Amino acid sequence: MIQIKNLSVGVRLLPLSIELKQGQVTHVIGPNGSGKSTLLETISGIGNDYQGDINIDGQDLAELSLQDLSLHRAYLCQSARPAFNLEVFQYLALSLPSSSHGLDAEINAALQELGQMLDISDKLHRSIQTLSGGEWQRVRLAGMCLQIWPTLNPYGKLLILDEPAAPLDIAQEALLYKLIERVAAKGIAVIMANHDLNRTLRHADQVLLLNKGVLQASGSAEHVLTPEQLELVFNTPVKSCSVDAQTYLIFG
Repeated sequence: MIQIKNLSVGVRLLPLSIELKQGQVTHVIGPNGSGKSTLLETISGIGNDYQGDINIDGQDLAELSLQDLSLHRAYLCQSARPAFNLEVFQYLALSLPSSSHGLDAEINAALQELGQMLDISDKLHRSIQTLSGGEWQRVRLAGMCLQIWPTLNPYGKLLILDEPAAPLDIAQEALLYKLIERVAAKGIAVIMANHDLNRTLRHADQVLLLNKGVLQASGSAEHVLTPEQLELVFNTPVKSCSVDAQTYLIFG
């Protein structure tokens, strides 16, 4: 379990307390500039200008070395492609945790499963510089999963994703959500920033609604994603409708 108590980052994120449970998928939603990326970056351990406590499986995040931290969590930030050139399989090899040394069969099995799930098996010998935006994002997702994949890393607890669907098309986005379900089923807690609130309705176990650095609401998708709360935060009309027993949100 990941416990976050009274976490704040200057004026960008005001104090909040949340828990991320094993196998739980948490979506962080809110307008641009609401503090989503600040929250995720802080939980990842990259930023050190925060106040409050972050504990991963009983360990204080502030006391973990970068090497130890990399064993406990993987963090996919909004990032440009690196300037150096590697083939995809070389990039993925860099993502393997130190605990996977000697686990050749397990590594191959994980690579095969992730390659098929993200449709990148035929790209392993491509240069990362020749990949499209969606292909590169799926390679990055595979790398993050390898870092905390349970058969390779028994210490992996948390996957952090900052708007992972942004570079993906509709079909690739579907692959993303299947991947997240698979990771959560393995007992990893997942927290991600998301703009597609209808996806949040269908896929999130827990939702955090932020606005101007303040946690406005938290809980189940049905509890948080009400038209009344969303209209106040996003400052636009919101309607809820049902089609074939599925609830949808309509904006504007």
